[in-house]
Amino acid sequence: MTAEQALAELRAAGDPDRAAGAAAYHKAPRDYLGVPVPVVTDLAKGWRDGMDVPGRVALADALWRTNIHEARVAAAKLLTQARIRDDGPVWDLFTAWVPDFDAWAIADHACEVGARRLVADPSRIDEVEGWTGAESLWTRRAAFVVTLPWTKQNFPKPEDLAIRDRVLGWAAGMADDREWFIQKAIAWWLRELSKHDPDRVRAFLAAHGDRLKPFARKEAAKYL
Repeated sequence: MTAEQALAELRAAGDPDRAAGAAAYHKAPRDYLGVPVPVVTDLAKGWRDGMDVPGRVALADALWRTNIHEARVAAAKLLTQARIRDDGPVWDLFTAWVPDFDAWAIADHACEVGARRLVADPSRIDEVEGWTGAESLWTRRAAFVVTLPWTKQNFPKPEDLAIRDRVLGWAAGMADDREWFIQKAIAWWLRELSKHDPDRVRAFLAAHGDRLKPFARKEAAKYL
């Protein structure tokens, strides 16, 4: 499967009216084909069959470079997998995508790739921490999205709890950030964590809740 063949299949599945709606909704300046995400996912799964990891990385890279919305979603779907042997090239490609993030939808699909690779090798958290000081709000936001798996563990190990506390430290450092998407990301992280570790969320909100915007504070405490 080449990038040209993949794009042809995406275009064939597109809908001009849906594309116009997607462009108005997402607002990011790129081409939209009007292909629903489930269709993109099914196409990408078909392309993956029989492809080795280097081939998938190459195809994902080529699709991402087109800057077409559905092609970037497909690029992420090609690499969203829990277990990948020798996954260094996948992580490297994902981190190369992070500076390109400019809208939540593509960023979230791509972060599904990053989250799985981070779970596979938690030492990569050091690189993620560097994103918290980035100028781009989307890069800062990605630090919370890729670490969401640590909000969902029922039986975290000590090293998992250390990562929880580390990310909560990032959240404390960004609690005064007035960007809506940063506030939303912090609230999302806290809300998910509250389902499994409510005491940590209560402690965070007691210490830093008054620095969050009211909507974020309310969202974070939704399940407490």
